Amino acid sequence: MKDDRESFIAERAARVEDYRDDGPLQEAAEGFMRESLRARYSYQFDWLGLPIIQYPQDVFALQEIIWTTRPDVIIETGIARGGSLIFSASMLALLDLTDAERAGHAGVPVADRRRVVGIDLDIRAHNRQAVETHPLAGRIEMVEGDSTDPAVLDEVRRSIRSEQRVMVCLDSSHTHDHVVKELDLYAPLVTPGCYCAVFDTVIEEFETAVFPGRPWSQGNNPMTAVRDFLARDSRFEIDASISDKLLLTVARGGFLKRVA
Repeated sequence: MKDDRESFIAERAARVEDYRDDGPLQEAAEGFMRESLRARYSYQFDWLGLPIIQYPQDVFALQEIIWTTRPDVIIETGIARGGSLIFSASMLALLDLTDAERAGHAGVPVADRRRVVGIDLDIRAHNRQAVETHPLAGRIEMVEGDSTDPAVLDEVRRSIRSEQRVMVCLDSSHTHDHVVKELDLYAPLVTPGCYCAVFDTVIEEFETAVFPGRPWSQGNNPMTAVRDFLARDSRFEIDASISDKLLLTVARGGFLKRVA
Protein backbone atom coordinates (compact mmCIF):
# COMPACT_ATOMS: atom_id res chain seq x y z
CA MET A 1 0.00 0.00 0.00
CA LYS A 2 1.24 3.48 -0.87
CA ASP A 3 2.58 5.58 2.01
CA ASP A 4 -0.01 8.35 2.37
CA ARG A 5 1.34 10.04 5.51
CA GLU A 6 2.29 13.30 3.82
CA SER A 7 -1.12 13.69 2.21
CA PHE A 8 -2.80 12.80 5.52
CA ILE A 9 -0.89 15.57 7.32
CA ALA A 10 -1.71 18.01 4.53
CA GLU A 11 -5.40 17.13 4.79
CA ARG A 12 -5.34 17.78 8.53
CA ALA A 13 -3.75 21.20 8.05
CA ALA A 14 -6.34 22.12 5.42
CA ARG A 15 -9.11 21.00 7.75
CA VAL A 16 -7.89 23.35 10.49
CA GLU A 17 -7.92 26.19 7.96
CA ASP A 18 -11.55 25.35 7.28
CA TYR A 19 -12.32 25.36 11.02
CA ARG A 20 -11.41 29.05 11.23
CA ASP A 21 -14.17 30.00 8.80
CA ASP A 22 -16.74 27.48 9.98
CA GLY A 23 -19.27 29.66 11.78
CA PRO A 24 -21.49 26.89 13.20
CA LEU A 25 -18.46 24.96 14.47
CA GLN A 26 -16.94 28.04 16.11
CA GLU A 27 -20.29 28.96 17.66
CA ALA A 28 -20.71 25.45 19.04
CA ALA A 29 -17.19 25.49 20.50
CA GLU A 30 -17.77 28.87 22.14
CA GLY A 31 -21.06 27.70 23.60
CA PHE A 32 -19.50 24.58 25.03
CA MET A 33 -16.62 26.57 26.52
CA ARG A 34 -18.99 28.99 28.22
CA GLU A 35 -21.21 26.31 29.70
CA SER A 36 -18.38 23.94 30.62
CA LEU A 37 -16.49 26.72 32.39
CA ARG A 38 -19.62 27.47 34.39
CA ALA A 39 -20.02 23.77 35.21
CA ARG A 40 -16.33 23.38 36.20
CA TYR A 41 -15.92 20.64 33.61
CA SER A 42 -12.12 20.63 33.86
CA TYR A 43 -12.30 19.47 37.49
CA GLN A 44 -13.66 16.04 36.49
CA PHE A 45 -10.49 14.34 35.23
CA ASP A 46 -7.51 12.48 36.70
CA TRP A 47 -4.08 11.65 35.31
CA LEU A 48 -2.65 8.40 36.68
CA GLY A 49 -4.69 8.74 39.85
CA LEU A 50 -4.48 12.45 40.70
CA PRO A 51 -6.86 15.27 39.69
CA ILE A 52 -5.36 17.21 36.79
CA ILE A 53 -7.88 20.10 36.52
CA GLN A 54 -7.33 20.68 32.82
CA TYR A 55 -9.43 20.29 29.69
CA PRO A 56 -8.60 16.95 28.04
CA GLN A 57 -7.98 18.79 24.77
CA ASP A 58 -5.25 20.90 26.39
CA VAL A 59 -3.66 17.82 27.93
CA PHE A 60 -3.57 16.23 24.49
CA ALA A 61 -1.95 19.36 23.05
CA LEU A 62 0.72 19.33 25.76
CA GLN A 63 1.43 15.68 24.94
CA GLU A 64 2.07 16.61 21.29
CA ILE A 65 4.28 19.55 22.28
CA ILE A 66 6.36 17.52 24.73
CA TRP A 67 6.80 14.61 22.34
CA THR A 68 7.87 16.93 19.51
CA THR A 69 10.15 19.31 21.42
CA ARG A 70 11.55 16.73 23.90
CA PRO A 71 12.33 18.98 26.89
CA ASP A 72 14.56 17.78 29.74
CA VAL A 73 12.93 19.99 32.36
CA ILE A 74 9.34 21.24 32.60
CA ILE A 75 8.73 24.12 35.00
CA GLU A 76 5.15 24.49 36.20
CA THR A 77 3.74 27.33 38.28
CA GLY A 78 0.63 26.20 40.12
CA ILE A 79 0.47 22.68 41.56
CA ALA A 80 -3.14 22.43 42.80
CA ARG A 81 -3.84 18.71 43.38
CA GLY A 82 -0.77 17.46 41.55
CA GLY A 83 -2.18 15.80 38.46
CA SER A 84 -0.43 18.14 36.05
CA LEU A 85 2.94 17.35 37.65
CA ILE A 86 2.22 13.65 37.27
CA PHE A 87 1.21 14.13 33.64
CA SER A 88 4.45 15.98 32.83
CA ALA A 89 6.53 13.44 34.74
CA SER A 90 4.89 10.57 32.85
CA MET A 91 5.61 12.19 29.51
CA LEU A 92 9.24 12.84 30.47
CA ALA A 93 9.59 9.23 31.64
CA LEU A 94 8.31 8.12 28.24
CA LEU A 95 10.89 10.34 26.50
CA ASP A 96 13.66 8.81 28.60
CA LEU A 97 12.41 5.32 27.79
CA THR A 98 12.35 5.93 24.06
CA ASP A 99 15.77 7.61 24.14
CA ALA A 100 17.20 4.61 25.98
CA GLU A 101 15.69 2.18 23.49
CA ARG A 102 17.07 4.16 20.56
CA ALA A 103 20.51 4.15 22.18
CA GLY A 104 20.30 0.40 22.71
CA HIS A 105 20.67 0.33 26.50
CA ALA A 106 18.41 -0.39 29.44
CA GLY A 107 17.77 3.03 30.88
CA VAL A 108 18.84 6.56 31.78
CA PRO A 109 20.99 7.13 34.90
CA VAL A 110 18.96 8.65 37.74
CA ALA A 111 21.02 11.85 37.76
CA ASP A 112 20.26 12.43 34.07
CA ARG A 113 16.55 11.69 34.13
CA ARG A 114 14.20 14.33 32.82
CA ARG A 115 12.17 15.97 35.57
CA VAL A 116 9.45 18.43 36.52
CA VAL A 117 9.80 21.43 38.83
CA GLY A 118 6.50 22.55 40.33
CA ILE A 119 6.02 25.85 42.17
CA ASP A 120 3.09 26.84 44.37
CA LEU A 121 2.51 29.50 47.02
CA ASP A 122 0.76 26.99 49.28
CA ILE A 123 1.34 23.26 48.80
CA ARG A 124 -1.29 21.69 51.01
CA ALA A 125 -0.09 18.74 53.06
CA HIS A 126 -2.49 16.20 51.54
CA ASN A 127 -1.58 17.28 47.99
CA ARG A 128 2.14 17.12 48.76
CA GLN A 129 1.70 13.63 50.21
CA ALA A 130 -0.24 12.48 47.14
CA VAL A 131 2.57 13.63 44.84
CA GLU A 132 5.42 12.39 47.03
CA THR A 133 3.93 8.90 47.33
CA HIS A 134 3.18 8.56 43.61
CA PRO A 135 5.34 6.10 41.61
CA LEU A 136 6.63 9.04 39.52
CA ALA A 137 7.62 11.15 42.55
CA GLY A 138 11.33 10.64 41.84
CA ARG A 139 11.00 12.83 38.75
CA ILE A 140 9.31 15.71 40.58
CA GLU A 141 10.70 18.59 42.62
CA MET A 142 8.27 20.88 44.42
CA VAL A 143 9.12 24.43 45.51
CA GLU A 144 6.81 26.22 47.94
CA GLY A 145 6.71 29.99 47.55
CA ASP A 146 5.60 32.84 45.34
CA SER A 147 6.67 32.06 41.78
CA THR A 148 7.63 35.73 41.31
CA ASP A 149 9.92 35.75 44.38
CA PRO A 150 13.55 36.15 43.20
CA ALA A 151 14.63 33.52 45.75
CA VAL A 152 12.22 30.99 44.25
CA LEU A 153 13.41 31.78 40.73
CA ASP A 154 17.03 31.35 41.84
CA GLU A 155 16.21 27.95 43.33
CA VAL A 156 14.62 26.86 40.06
CA ARG A 157 17.54 28.16 38.00
CA ARG A 158 20.05 26.26 40.13
CA SER A 159 18.24 23.02 39.35
CA ILE A 160 18.69 23.39 35.57
CA ARG A 161 21.90 22.50 33.78
CA SER A 162 22.97 24.72 30.91
CA GLU A 163 22.64 21.99 28.28
CA GLN A 164 19.10 21.00 29.25
CA ARG A 165 16.06 21.84 27.16
CA VAL A 166 13.39 23.69 29.15
CA MET A 167 9.63 24.08 28.78
CA VAL A 168 7.45 26.29 31.02
CA CYS A 169 3.75 26.06 31.95
CA LEU A 170 2.17 29.02 33.77
CA ASP A 171 -1.02 28.18 35.66
CA SER A 172 -1.03 29.90 39.06
CA SER A 173 -2.70 33.23 39.84
CA HIS A 174 -4.39 34.52 36.68
CA THR A 175 -4.23 38.29 37.25
CA HIS A 176 -2.53 40.41 34.60
CA ASP A 177 0.23 41.67 36.90
CA HIS A 178 1.12 38.23 38.23
CA VAL A 179 1.25 36.54 34.84
CA VAL A 180 3.31 39.39 33.35
CA LYS A 181 5.84 38.93 36.15
CA GLU A 182 5.91 35.17 35.59
CA LEU A 183 6.44 35.64 31.86
CA ASP A 184 9.26 38.12 32.42
CA LEU A 185 10.96 35.75 34.88
CA TYR A 186 10.35 32.28 33.45
CA ALA A 187 9.93 32.69 29.69
CA PRO A 188 13.66 33.50 29.29
CA LEU A 189 14.41 30.01 30.68
CA VAL A 190 12.62 28.39 27.73
CA THR A 191 14.93 26.84 25.17
CA PRO A 192 14.58 28.03 21.54
CA GLY A 193 12.16 25.71 19.79
CA CYS A 194 10.36 24.89 23.05
CA TYR A 195 7.18 26.39 24.47
CA CYS A 196 5.86 28.53 27.27
CA ALA A 197 2.21 27.51 27.78
CA VAL A 198 0.06 30.18 29.45
CA PHE A 199 -3.23 28.79 30.72
CA ASP A 200 -6.62 30.45 31.20
CA THR A 201 -6.20 33.11 28.53
CA VAL A 202 -9.85 32.17 27.88
CA ILE A 203 -10.84 34.55 30.68
CA GLU A 204 -10.51 37.42 28.21
CA GLU A 205 -13.19 35.90 25.95
CA PHE A 206 -16.04 35.85 28.46
CA GLU A 207 -17.75 38.33 30.72
CA THR A 208 -16.81 38.49 34.39
CA ALA A 209 -20.00 36.65 35.40
CA VAL A 210 -18.48 33.42 34.05
CA PHE A 211 -15.75 33.68 36.73
CA PRO A 212 -17.60 34.93 39.82
CA GLY A 213 -15.64 35.83 42.95
CA ARG A 214 -12.26 35.79 41.21
CA PRO A 215 -9.65 38.59 41.18
CA TRP A 216 -9.27 38.23 37.40
CA SER A 217 -11.68 39.27 34.66
CA GLN A 218 -11.85 40.65 31.14
CA GLY A 219 -9.04 43.18 30.84
CA ASN A 220 -7.13 41.62 33.74
CA ASN A 221 -6.03 38.08 32.93
CA PRO A 222 -3.37 35.88 31.29
CA MET A 223 -4.32 36.97 27.74
CA THR A 224 -3.76 40.65 28.53
CA ALA A 225 -0.46 39.62 30.11
CA VAL A 226 0.55 37.67 26.98
CA ARG A 227 -0.15 40.70 24.79
CA ASP A 228 1.90 42.92 27.09
CA PHE A 229 4.78 40.44 27.10
CA LEU A 230 4.84 39.83 23.35
CA ALA A 231 4.88 43.57 22.69
CA ARG A 232 8.20 43.68 24.56
CA ASP A 233 9.81 40.34 23.72
CA SER A 234 10.24 39.32 20.08
CA ARG A 235 11.79 35.95 20.97
CA PHE A 236 8.32 34.40 21.29
CA GLU A 237 5.31 34.11 19.03
CA ILE A 238 1.85 32.61 19.45
CA ASP A 239 1.48 29.21 17.82
CA ALA A 240 -2.14 29.71 16.76
CA SER A 241 -2.28 26.36 14.97
CA ILE A 242 -2.58 24.57 18.32
CA SER A 243 -5.62 26.48 19.57
CA ASP A 244 -7.20 26.49 16.12
CA LYS A 245 -7.26 22.72 15.88
CA LEU A 246 -8.28 22.14 19.51
CA LEU A 247 -11.37 24.36 19.28
CA LEU A 248 -11.92 23.65 23.00
CA THR A 249 -9.05 25.13 25.03
CA VAL A 250 -8.51 27.43 27.99
CA ALA A 251 -5.22 28.55 26.45
CA ARG A 252 -6.28 30.14 23.16
CA GLY A 253 -3.39 32.40 22.18
CA GLY A 254 -1.40 31.05 25.12
CA PHE A 255 0.84 28.50 23.40
CA LEU A 256 3.98 30.59 23.00
CA LYS A 257 6.85 29.15 20.99
CA ARG A 258 10.34 30.52 21.46
CA VAL A 259 11.63 31.24 17.97
CA ALA A 260 14.85 33.13 18.77
